[in-house]
Amino acid sequence: MQTPWGNLEVWDAHVHFFSRSFFQSLGAPNGRGAEDIGAALGWQVPAADPACLADTWIGELDRHGVTRACVIASVHGDEASVMSAVQRHPGRLMGYFMLNPAAPDALERVRAALASGRIHGICLFPAMHCYSVDDPRVRHVLEIAAARPGIAVFVHCGVLTVGVRKKLGLPSPFDMRFSNPIDLHAVALRFPEVNFIVPHFGAGYFRETLMLADLCPNVYLDTSSSNHWTRYQPEDLDLARVFRRALDVAGPGRLLFGTDSSFFPRGWNAAIFQEQMRCLEALGIGAEDARRIFGGNLQRILHA
Repeated sequence: MQTPWGNLEVWDAHVHFFSRSFFQSLGAPNGRGAEDIGAALGWQVPAADPACLADTWIGELDRHGVTRACVIASVHGDEASVMSAVQRHPGRLMGYFMLNPAAPDALERVRAALASGRIHGICLFPAMHCYSVDDPRVRHVLEIAAARPGIAVFVHCGVLTVGVRKKLGLPSPFDMRFSNPIDLHAVALRFPEVNFIVPHFGAGYFRETLMLADLCPNVYLDTSSSNHWTRYQPEDLDLARVFRRALDVAGPGRLLFGTDSSFFPRGWNAAIFQEQMRCLEALGIGAEDARRIFGGNLQRILHA
């Protein structure tokens, strides 16, 4: 992709894979079908075969010049969808999946997913599933991940809003007591061989995320989303200043570019890329640092 730093390989660290199973999970509480949910949202509902959605994403990445993307199964139990997508396009897609470590089959799911060779990341949402990241059940998951180099553990911290649930009138019984990235400090130190990813710069816990990153060299920051959490911060903290402070503390070797793209027909959110690129250009980063942030760091930690 052409950028102010020349032609870069852009790897997106954060793309949601909204499979048909995802739409079905949204409709299940009220007995609604996937097509009904799609119509209510104005979103395209993919075919039952996840490989078809994978093909759609590849066409979208090609259209924008994106080299590779991490696709996230965005509901517990849907890892088979991203595994199918990665099997279809192993050179372009990398699979992440949402895991609820409190579920009785959590460890079985982790072992099976990692054994497939098509999963690169385990995504934890403590506030959504109401557990502490220091829970023994999480520790068992991390022990499995630690034995497999190239597996990252994504931990969502800060404000967690799922706009689609609000639009559908579904409750979001999340618990922000489990959202503080400081809770990850002792865990990251206990598992130095695991690379942890905190998305959205901590989503409102920016100061705490910087403290965590400063103390734990195995913690990476994902830059994805609109980062509207900055409205909770002092008025002078815009996205450019967020990047400046993140670079000062974590350095260019621990930032992972991402968009938080998700549904069609919108597709890949190029506006997020453009805004982040403008911020980093204004900060005067060099071509080598740009290569790290926009793909090199992700390639390194996932052994991709």
